[in-house]
Amino acid sequence: MSLETKPFYEFDEFRLDPAEQLLLRNNQPIPLSPKSFDLLTVLATSGGKLISKDELLRQVWPDSFVEEANLTVNISTLRKALGCELIETVPKRGYRFLPKVREIRDPDITTVAPPVVAVSPGQHSVSDSKRWWLIAGAVALLLLAMAAAWMLRTPLRGAAPSTSAHRLAVLPFQNLKKDDASDFLGYSLADAVITKLDTVGDLRVRPSYAVARYRDQTVDMKKVAADLKVDTLLTGSFLRDGDDLRIHCQLIDAATENIVWKGAFDLKYDKLLNVQDTVARQIVHGLSVQLSPSENEKLARQQIVNPVAYEYFLRGLDLYAKSDYPTAIKMLEQSVALDANYTPAWANLGRTYTAIASFDLGGKELYQKAESAFERALKLEPSDIESTVYLANFLSDTGRVEQAVPLLKKALAANPNHAEVHWELGYAYRFGGMLRESVRESERARELDPGVKLNSSAMNGYLYLGEYDRFLASLPAQDDVAFVAFYKGLAKYVAGSRTAALEDFTRAGRLQPKLLHARIGMAFAASIAGKREDGLRIARDIEREIRARDVKDPEAVYKIGEAYSVLGDGISAVRMLKSSVEGGFFPAEYFVRDPLMENARRVPEFATVLQSARQREQSFARTAQ
Repeated sequence: MSLETKPFYEFDEFRLDPAEQLLLRNNQPIPLSPKSFDLLTVLATSGGKLISKDELLRQVWPDSFVEEANLTVNISTLRKALGCELIETVPKRGYRFLPKVREIRDPDITTVAPPVVAVSPGQHSVSDSKRWWLIAGAVALLLLAMAAAWMLRTPLRGAAPSTSAHRLAVLPFQNLKKDDASDFLGYSLADAVITKLDTVGDLRVRPSYAVARYRDQTVDMKKVAADLKVDTLLTGSFLRDGDDLRIHCQLIDAATENIVWKGAFDLKYDKLLNVQDTVARQIVHGLSVQLSPSENEKLARQQIVNPVAYEYFLRGLDLYAKSDYPTAIKMLEQSVALDANYTPAWANLGRTYTAIASFDLGGKELYQKAESAFERALKLEPSDIESTVYLANFLSDTGRVEQAVPLLKKALAANPNHAEVHWELGYAYRFGGMLRESVRESERARELDPGVKLNSSAMNGYLYLGEYDRFLASLPAQDDVAFVAFYKGLAKYVAGSRTAALEDFTRAGRLQPKLLHARIGMAFAASIAGKREDGLRIARDIEREIRARDVKDPEAVYKIGEAYSVLGDGISAVRMLKSSVEGGFFPAEYFVRDPLMENARRVPEFATVLQSARQREQSFARTAQ
């Protein structure tokens, strides 16, 4: 591998960069298959000379016997892609490139030429995998060794020594071909790189859910950097052509919009796992991040995984991000069935089981499956931060918040600036009634990463402390997330803005009608509309399903109690309050002042349940400090 100055070529409104395998028209990339790109490069660099068909076949398909029809098809493809007649056909002789081409060599533009690993196409069955693993392992180790040796030998131009933690966002990769079969790679490849960098202390990497909204769109670099509060962005594009995959990446300084590093990768589709490892290493090197020995060991560690299992894993990540939990589970179950030793697949399978168990009222069986998946993940890799965070969230939701806190504190001892760990600790604290501490941890999480849980959660500590304006200000601006719409409605309802609350509750029900919180919101909406019996029927239906399926999520159960209370059924509200406390949600002081539970507090049994909550809250506070 070497650092070289490479030429690029300009003609009309096009720029052709052979080193990056990139064709731009007015700075917009034009997708081409690898062979079409090679053909264009030969024609554009011919100096306007006539090139015979035999010569083109020899140069573009040097080691293959192909029919002349292949050449004709690729010429036709090029003409369509270019959108104008730049290639002249000379009958029975060949082709000539018509426009004047300018060759440009800029000593300040450098291109990293990565090694290309050639792998024969074809499927690998599980039965003959032993030989494949040996070959794949050797290739992967060789790739990493070459990359590491090059990094130590040749510093990238323009890289400055690291003086503080870099704030990085890895944006979803853009699919240049726009085919549905490969679109999942855009989000999931970015997520894989993010996960790989997660334990590097001098990097503050924005989580996947913070960048998900930038998928499939052209972005304004400065605006995205400002929105995510980052100083560096990784952008990428990919083009899949059968078994061939071409990936381009650029690491960009947000302030200057200068390219810190760029790279192009040509690889076989079943080598997807190499992308996250190589790109992660290049980012660390390009930003001159100093790794501790443990960080270096974690980053260098490469897990061999069945390529088909890895594809199922990536598809599962993409589907989870789209809230298609049932299909995500099918993909992730296929992944672990093909390769039971891949930790991230087990961790994300557990997370997806939990989501369906709570949000879609899947219940007991799915909670059991989730716990088993987390156990498998942590048995394979006991210090895996992703598995730890997901397990802690699961424990809080299933009545074991006292077990979640020690896990998170241990994770913070090793990763003190990990935003998601701080967020989950804040989540656990609010379940246990430590509301000020909950707000502190949540604020610390967003200080480290403004996008943490921005699309999928809320800083309920503000709500429970009665700070409604701060709570509303903490919610994301998006109007297309049902969970967020519900909480906007709830805060407005408590603050007395009933008409505005009705709009939010209705929108949540329209966006995701099966979501537990959206259904609770419809009970509140019925109360606002004066349809008490309809609201009670909705609340009773939800309660019946929750009990039948043994759904946990005690915080959501408490919200059902609030709905009963505002609908005038104090007895049912206390019943839900009792289930919530027994299920692990016990902020007693909030219960005393919650304006929505006024009818519940008139029921004699309320005092007994409140005393139980206070006892557990006090015990939790002693052990959680």
